[in-house]
Amino acid sequence: MSSVRGVIFDESLLLLSAAPNENDASFQLLSGASCLLRKLHHSKIRTGVSYGLGLSSDKVIALKRIATEYLCDCFLLDASVDGAANEINQAWGDKGGSILYVVSEKKDAFHKPSSHWMIIVVGVESASVSDNSSILYINRLEELPMAICQLNKKATGNNALMVGYVMKPSREEDFSKRGAFPMNPTPNGLIFVPLTFEMPLSSQLQGVDIVLHKATDEIKSINLGSNSDFSNRITFTSRMQELQRLMEDHSNFFVIDPLDNIYPVLDRLKIQLVLRGLQDLNAEGGHTIRGPHFLKVNDFNESDLAQRLPEAKLSFPCIVKPQVACGVADAHSMAIVFEIEDFKHLSVPLPAIVQEYINHSSTLFKFYVLGETVFHAIKKSIPNSSTLRKSYERNSLKPISFDSLKSLPTNTESPHPGDAVSCKVDLDLELVKDAAKWLARTLDLTIFGFDVVVQEGTGDHVIVDVNYLPSFKEVDNDIAIPAFWVAIKMKYELRASTS
Repeated sequence: MSSVRGVIFDESLLLLSAAPNENDASFQLLSGASCLLRKLHHSKIRTGVSYGLGLSSDKVIALKRIATEYLCDCFLLDASVDGAANEINQAWGDKGGSILYVVSEKKDAFHKPSSHWMIIVVGVESASVSDNSSILYINRLEELPMAICQLNKKATGNNALMVGYVMKPSREEDFSKRGAFPMNPTPNGLIFVPLTFEMPLSSQLQGVDIVLHKATDEIKSINLGSNSDFSNRITFTSRMQELQRLMEDHSNFFVIDPLDNIYPVLDRLKIQLVLRGLQDLNAEGGHTIRGPHFLKVNDFNESDLAQRLPEAKLSFPCIVKPQVACGVADAHSMAIVFEIEDFKHLSVPLPAIVQEYINHSSTLFKFYVLGETVFHAIKKSIPNSSTLRKSYERNSLKPISFDSLKSLPTNTESPHPGDAVSCKVDLDLELVKDAAKWLARTLDLTIFGFDVVVQEGTGDHVIVDVNYLPSFKEVDNDIAIPAFWVAIKMKYELRASTS
């Protein structure tokens, strides 16, 4: 069996029938079909939809409309399918590889027009391969990606590694659009298969070599008031709890990265304590790299808060952030305060971290670590404190509140707000790369990001944020995606060699 180069869907698996006397616009895709068609398109697997001679004209119109919308081809397959097979080979090129013909088990007859075709029958309770290995039975259409990936792995002589990934749909879509999750083998032998919570995870994981997750997408709550281990203070969704249980018994697959490794980046206090270790990288006469000065606050009305701030080397303005760094709705609800009175009635969730505000010429350096490769991008950032104070004064001396995921306080006096950054900041790239390698070792993470600002006057390089499995969307796909694949494969091989 060769690798899969194309998939043809029978119309019965895609179209939800319209009500009587309704036009073709009322024909819609069946549940799950839209997502599946996008996955195949992003994996560069040619996709077509097919219909027979007896299909109504309204339904044919609807099918062609959907095919156009999802960048599919549309083919007529009748009882003599050899001609259609030739048409498909002309459209897609006869360059080797198998074509899957996906049909419903309710279809009266299945036609196999070529030795390079395999029939996938959907709707059979017990999935299996027929005796002649030319027909594969699956229960649900959602099982098709796994079937495709298993066929592709078999075509490599089982030398490829299957990477099962799980993350929220919008994030998966962003990665998939960039070509990060192909179902066909990557140059370094990885095949990516989406794991779905709509089916039993245990059966999906049986054929998976590596699990890649964004567990922070599945956090319900974090209780920082508890004295228990951090792992016991996080409440995941029930479906993530099932995956967590299966990952803890990972004798059959390798996890990138274990949940214990990502916990520090969920807690801004914990990551600040980790960043204190950066001092070992600083050499006399060179730039300094460090974390910001900070103070944990449990109550903004603490009577000794005014005294504790200078003891923590903090002066106004300060930026106030929730201690919970991600995974919950208000983790990015922040404020910039200019006076001690600003802490009264502050809406930032508690416990909170009061952090040094660093004048940094409105320039932020976003660093991405993918295994042993480090990339960075330059972005426009919050203006210096003198500009922010003017906004504070115009705002009736009220603290500046914002959601860091949605919009940042900007320099409204700039003649060209939002312009690309013209970087005049002296960045010590080698120093930051050393810090990236140090963080990778310390946190034992494979793919993560962090933000750096360079302090005006001192030239201190300050790491102000660390996050797990970022999108690294500022890095060109041609560079970032291969590095992403290499990072996963290298981490797997490293663990395999040491286990």
